[in-house]
Amino acid sequence: MKQKKQKKEALNRREFLRRTGFASLATVAFPYIIPGRALGLDGAVPPSERITIGCIGVGGMGTSNMEGFLGQPSAQVVAVCDVDGEHLESAKKKVNNRYGNQDCAGYKDFREVIARDDIDAVSIALPDQWHAIPAIMAAKAGKDIYGEKPLAGSIKEGRAIVDAVERYGRIWQTGSWQRSQEHFRQACELVRNGYIGEVKYVVVGLPAKNSIQNRSTTPSDPPPWFDYDMWLGPAPYAPYCEARCHWNFRWISDYAGGQLTDWAGHHCDIAQWGMGTELTGPVEIIPKGGNWPKAEDGLFDTVEDYEFLCKFKEGFDMLVTARQKGGVLFKGSEGWIHVDRGTFEAYPRYLVQTEIKPHELHLYRSTNHIGNFLECVRTRKKTITPAEVAHHSIMIGHLGLIALKLGRPLKFDPDTETFINDTEANRMLCRPMREPWHLNI
Repeated sequence: MKQKKQKKEALNRREFLRRTGFASLATVAFPYIIPGRALGLDGAVPPSERITIGCIGVGGMGTSNMEGFLGQPSAQVVAVCDVDGEHLESAKKKVNNRYGNQDCAGYKDFREVIARDDIDAVSIALPDQWHAIPAIMAAKAGKDIYGEKPLAGSIKEGRAIVDAVERYGRIWQTGSWQRSQEHFRQACELVRNGYIGEVKYVVVGLPAKNSIQNRSTTPSDPPPWFDYDMWLGPAPYAPYCEARCHWNFRWISDYAGGQLTDWAGHHCDIAQWGMGTELTGPVEIIPKGGNWPKAEDGLFDTVEDYEFLCKFKEGFDMLVTARQKGGVLFKGSEGWIHVDRGTFEAYPRYLVQTEIKPHELHLYRSTNHIGNFLECVRTRKKTITPAEVAHHSIMIGHLGLIALKLGRPLKFDPDTETFINDTEANRMLCRPMREPWHLNI
């Protein structure tokens, strides 16, 4: 009798999580209040009340995210998925060791994870060409989503994710974890509250070059434990070689945009946060220069050294560059602030120790990125990095890359998310997809 009751409570909670979201909560008042202790917020979380997680992609960053969920008492990882059998078995072992059982299921096809009714949320950490399709499928299936940055491999795909999350009332957290670091938030609060005066110029420093792992570039058959065709997914077909996959996909333009799109979701995001332009984008993008690997280098072809200027209708310029100091530099009429991972500098120097006053603007506060996601899954509040915000952050990287490839200034309408009177540039807002894969929201 007790087991039947517990199962019914668990199903009710999952049904609540699946069917509620921003859209439904805006129009329907939930008729009763659930005490915090019933949701496990007091520390001890009964298994029936844990948020069940399926981890799709458990390579480098995917494993890190999975371990983050394993460290949260309010969550339970019940399934892992990867096209690489070695990654898959390693992840299953870690999950089972953590819980002291053999209950974790393993899959090579993400659709099997999404189809499970007993999974509340998914963590998606895949190559960029795979960011949009599983995310949209998960949203349609009623899953909340923790998705790695960049939000998507193109501006059109990013908009499709945003629309799907909104349409199906899902909770989304992007892995732009810098927002959950206190010094990044403090820097942005100082800028937003006018402590350095009027800011007309922002410099976003991103890494140069490609950090390629040394692997064989000789075409060969994929290993038997690796579903290479599924790894390619919607990307163009190309012969398998060891150097193409996993970490190195970042430096191949069929899958990603190099350091520019790998990092814009972090530092451009902080720049947008500090300037209050999280829900818009630049109106003009001016390329200043970019270098690509020489043709004889072969496989790796993403831009290695780049600089472009973004002009905003809000009255400031943003320089995105691989030729200056990393992080974000806000230049104001009365001082400056520079913030990076592990670094917070300012002039006047006392600003570093300044606390924002109670009556001043306080930005969204999170001290645990995965914890913030889980809290929002329960409360149905927006996370610190929702899809719409992440979309506009990586948009800057995508726009800059298009301008660098075309080698000319571009006019952009951030409201329609299209270039103005520029058919050639507009064709580059999306990537063609290999059959049978396509976007469908």
